[in-house]
Amino acid sequence: MAAAKKLMSVRRDWRERDVRVVLAALVIAVATVATIALFASQLQRTLVSSASSFLAADRQLEAENGRPVPSEWILEAQDRGLETGRMVEFSTMVFGNDAFQLVSVKAVSDEYPLRGEVEVQQDRDGNRQMVANGPAPGEVWINPRLLNLLQLDIGDTLEVGNRELTVSGLLIREPDGGFRLSSLAPRIMMHVDDVDSTGVVQEGSRVEFIYLFAGDEASLEAYYQWLEPKMEPSHEWEGVRDGETFSRSLERAERFLLLGGSLAVLLAAVAVAVASRQYALSQRDTVALLKTLGLPGPGIGRLYLRRLALWGLVGVAGGLALALPLFWLLVQMLADVLERPIDVYLDPNALAPALLTALVSLFAFAYPPIRRLRRVPAMRVLRAQPGETGREAIPDLVIALVAIFGLVWMYAGELTLVAALLGGLVLLLGVLALLGWALMTALKGVSGGGNAWRLALVGLYRHRQASLAQMAVFAMTLMLAATLVLVRTSLLNDWQAQLPADAPNHFLINIGPESVDQVESFWAERDAPLENVYPMVRGRLVELNGQPVKEAVSKDERINALNRELNLTWMAQPPENNEIVEGRWFARGETEGVSVEAELAGRLGLELGDRLTFTVGSERVTEPVTSIRTVQWDSMKPNFYMAFPPGGALSDLPATWITSFYLPEDRKTALNAFSRQFPTVSVLEVDHIIARIQQIVQQVTQAIEAILGLILAAALVVMAAVVSATLRDRQREGALLRTLGGQQSLLVRSTMLEFALLGFFAGVLGVLAAEGAVYVLQSRMFEGTFRWHWEVILPIPFISAVLLALFGRWQLGPVLKVSPMLLLRRLE
Repeated sequence: MAAAKKLMSVRRDWRERDVRVVLAALVIAVATVATIALFASQLQRTLVSSASSFLAADRQLEAENGRPVPSEWILEAQDRGLETGRMVEFSTMVFGNDAFQLVSVKAVSDEYPLRGEVEVQQDRDGNRQMVANGPAPGEVWINPRLLNLLQLDIGDTLEVGNRELTVSGLLIREPDGGFRLSSLAPRIMMHVDDVDSTGVVQEGSRVEFIYLFAGDEASLEAYYQWLEPKMEPSHEWEGVRDGETFSRSLERAERFLLLGGSLAVLLAAVAVAVASRQYALSQRDTVALLKTLGLPGPGIGRLYLRRLALWGLVGVAGGLALALPLFWLLVQMLADVLERPIDVYLDPNALAPALLTALVSLFAFAYPPIRRLRRVPAMRVLRAQPGETGREAIPDLVIALVAIFGLVWMYAGELTLVAALLGGLVLLLGVLALLGWALMTALKGVSGGGNAWRLALVGLYRHRQASLAQMAVFAMTLMLAATLVLVRTSLLNDWQAQLPADAPNHFLINIGPESVDQVESFWAERDAPLENVYPMVRGRLVELNGQPVKEAVSKDERINALNRELNLTWMAQPPENNEIVEGRWFARGETEGVSVEAELAGRLGLELGDRLTFTVGSERVTEPVTSIRTVQWDSMKPNFYMAFPPGGALSDLPATWITSFYLPEDRKTALNAFSRQFPTVSVLEVDHIIARIQQIVQQVTQAIEAILGLILAAALVVMAAVVSATLRDRQREGALLRTLGGQQSLLVRSTMLEFALLGFFAGVLGVLAAEGAVYVLQSRMFEGTFRWHWEVILPIPFISAVLLALFGRWQLGPVLKVSPMLLLRRLE
């Protein structure tokens, strides 16, 4: 019997409009956050998987000391279930058709590549094809330019040291042909079993052994924990996130997705807060009745806790039921963009933010006013005096702010992001308080009349508390939506602008000092001028303030830059994509000092004035840090960790020069003439890197657009819920106005004007707060330059005014369609 009564009570509750609004808000909140979290996890997994092909594996172990690693290291990896492969890279002279040419050799095992595919061509005019293997023993694949340089053809032989190999294909593109100074073009690829027979690799040869590993992330991490204590300084463990170019792109992509998800969390919290608080306030009469019937305060608390828990479960179930098909649809859209099938991965961990967002928001916003209301005497509640003052509502606000902060912090884990969004919200609320006070003071003297504008202004003042609350929620909603709009229209565009259509797609390396002018003239004559040519010296950082650098830095942090030689340069002015964040650039005539890349400086704990010591060959160079600067590694231009002044410590050391330039596909035949005229200059083609970064940008853009659509839909629902919160009062006033002879047209115009004014003011404040948030995000998270976005600022307030005016018109439906007397009786 008791169970039947509880069931009837639940059904009766669910017939109430406020309860349905709460459930709808919960379903939308869970669906929005779950869809975005699942899709962000899928996209992140897809991006990393796609980018891993640039290593031909999930991880690489490089041995730069010219010696293979112990065989037990590889056996241990295989015992842990990891796939393994190996490569040997070295440079040598090859002979073919009575001509010599310096080449970069990559010898690969049968397992190569573990990730990605190799693009080859079986003959000069044949179709290109993707294969998941390297050449067979006794065969060699060569770069098409090398085919022309040596006047060879498919089927001819090429001498590599003591071994003749048959040219069986053209090597068009390698999955791991990234921007590495060891990846010098022209390239040949052979089988690793043929290396010994060439006789090229001897004791002391400059050769690099590279080992490939693939498997699940947990197994790779566990293997690295086993391997790390055994590694020497010349060993480097590398993932796709460790390379400067792709790690920056992946990091930026993840931050964009993180931002979109955080906005969804905030907006979901607002939606649940608005709906659930309205329900809590509507329960005053019910609580009073329960108290007069003898139900004590703790019993009331338990009753509503059970209700909220039940609604939370229903909202979560409904939200997940809506989120899963939406997630599947977005994955199919992503597959269409990538033009390839995608393995759908349902990450259970991605559902946690949705569940916590619903439950925390529900109990943080709905339960506190109910809990406080149960302590109010029943008579005061029945007399419509619930005893709630502004001071007593302060704990609710504190709980709400802590809940919102906790949710965003849990989801994002990024202090800058949390500070920007919550700082923008706090600033917005402060400005709203001042504006509301000024607005209500100005409206106080407005008298009514038959004019629609007067009625609208009087309505704003009469509902001043509701109007200010609605304006606050509208402004917060618009701020969150506008922030993502600005991200889509500004930050992503700025990112795309870093890689324009004519971004440098070729690097020239090993240019001798005597050839710099001739190289510049060669490309200037072919309408492909070189922007900047930089000197480059290879050196290793060994000491920090007189102490060995590996002892001076934290033992908990592995810094790959300390395990290899760095590219050092000198320059009179910093490149345009570098920004000085500390110190100053070298003055004219200054010959001391070094400028350090900002991220490396942070990991080393460097400060201005610290003295760095480098070894360059047999020379030692010690200079103080005079500036710290940011570097855009994905700009496809020469970038350097360390920069010295002209005439400084590096100027007398042997150096080669490096540059980058853009060359269209239809003019690449000029590279053959260049290689003949400058055979010692290495040409590195990076078209595929640019294409992959542009693909990452495109994927993130599609994801942000999908997230934006979900957030805008949720924002509309929040607005509708807020507008409907005053539905009964406004319908009663409209019925009274009609009873007193007011025309329907006057009622429609005044109500729409009232909401339009609310929408306009909320839109202005929302976009200004969004600009403030984007300023912090752009300058701190995305390392960009802030600018005002007038193309977004100007239309949003007017769009907001129109939307809210339409919502106001929607509220008048029952007033215009039903007899005023019947409506008044129904509302009573």
